[in-house]
Amino acid sequence: MQEDSVLEMRGVYKSFPGVRALQGVDFTLRKGEIHALMGENGAGKSTLIKVLTGVYPKDSGEIYLRGRYAGAVQIHSPQQAQRAGISTVYQEISLCPNLSVAENIFIARGEGSTVNWKKMNQKAKQLLDSLGIAVSPTQQLASCSIAVQQMVAIARAVDMDCQVLILDEPTSSLDESEVEKLFGLMRHLKERGVGIIFVTHFLDQVYEVCDRITVLRDGRLVGEYPIAELPRVKLVSKMLGKELNDMADIKNDIPVYTQKDDSPVYEARGLCSSEGIAPFDFYIRKGEVNGFTGLLGSGRSESVRAIFGADHVTSGQVRVDGKAVKITKPIEAMKAGIAYLPEDRKRDGIVGDLSVKDNIILALQVLTGFFKPFSKAKATQFAEEYIKLLDIKTASVDTPIKSLSGGNQQKVILARWLLTHPKYLILDEPTRGIDVGTKIDIQKLVLKLASEGMSVTFISSETDEMLRTCSRLLVMRDRKQVGELTGDQLTQAHIMNTIAGGEAE
Repeated sequence: MQEDSVLEMRGVYKSFPGVRALQGVDFTLRKGEIHALMGENGAGKSTLIKVLTGVYPKDSGEIYLRGRYAGAVQIHSPQQAQRAGISTVYQEISLCPNLSVAENIFIARGEGSTVNWKKMNQKAKQLLDSLGIAVSPTQQLASCSIAVQQMVAIARAVDMDCQVLILDEPTSSLDESEVEKLFGLMRHLKERGVGIIFVTHFLDQVYEVCDRITVLRDGRLVGEYPIAELPRVKLVSKMLGKELNDMADIKNDIPVYTQKDDSPVYEARGLCSSEGIAPFDFYIRKGEVNGFTGLLGSGRSESVRAIFGADHVTSGQVRVDGKAVKITKPIEAMKAGIAYLPEDRKRDGIVGDLSVKDNIILALQVLTGFFKPFSKAKATQFAEEYIKLLDIKTASVDTPIKSLSGGNQQKVILARWLLTHPKYLILDEPTRGIDVGTKIDIQKLVLKLASEGMSVTFISSETDEMLRTCSRLLVMRDRKQVGELTGDQLTQAHIMNTIAGGEAE
């Protein structure tokens, strides 16, 4: 073990019924480094972290902390991991929004039955100031941005004498300025000697902030690399297990829909909802892929939620296939042939305790009516068809969806809507938090569906992904439409100029 290592995992194995999740994986974290743990969904990243933090018992292997001289350690619970100096901040922040910042930092202490509020707030302020986190310790956490909540969670972890900090997809809900603040905090902790394991699907962020990369694939270690020795294209190919030509223009691989009809499949005039977006006009033609782009909070998601009737619609006229319709709630949109994959799959998408099969048939069952349930054989037939079509990795149709990786959960939700055979499909952040390979699969599927005549609205925080899939972009700023880009205007520069100034160059 290297002298500057704070963590070493050697020959770690972990199996579940029918699945070998980890097969002899090694991992080393040095003092004062930011180390990316990369791999597709299902590669073993989450399992490795859960073994390290005591959520899962390992089948075999050894874990050493701060050198081998003290021997291998046994970690049987998250509490034991925390006492050993290992802290984790997950994508879903596990804090109490109704409590203050200081209360959230010290909530797990259990130091006696009385609380010295003044002393607690003073200690919290000292900690926050030392980490450069600009928030009052007495402020209610719910009033803080997601970025600040992430930093408070990190402050709590650091205050528990953390030597190993695990950040699991911490930036997936942050905008660019918030990401920079988080990176500033990570670099500060690095200077203090904390070893940071950074799990993310954003390749740009890996190359901006990390020192080394460990790649897993199919539960095995592919390799460990200094950041300077692993270009992005090679990283992607190692994650996928095949060469990839820099995620080339996938539009060239799939034919476009040729039966042109300029009449809109869906058209809205003056559409507005209770979520504060300015009244907007919108249309989409048969076989078109368009999208809403803009910074986080610009109104992208609120626009499509208004289209689907997921938010309370306060004004506007809607036509589907030229006929006036009323869409004020999702069931009316579904009956009009509109499907919607929401931004937050855990909150609004999956039903965690139901099986893959039951999640897939859910939307069609709603349309058919719960008093006309599908037979078990029919439901299984539907599920198996779409599991095969979308290459969903699951042990069976009866596997609980919550046990699937994030990318496979997303494919199940997509299968749910494709089973309803919609004429218009809305996808809000369909590739967020999933691996590069699955991202490409979904992008290709979107273009294939459009080539067959389906209309698709695609939203992504990653501009290059929008440019690869969309033929027309509606630009949002401050919950208003500020531009529309097509043809030669579909470039990063035009999008940024439009967001900044309200018009393209």
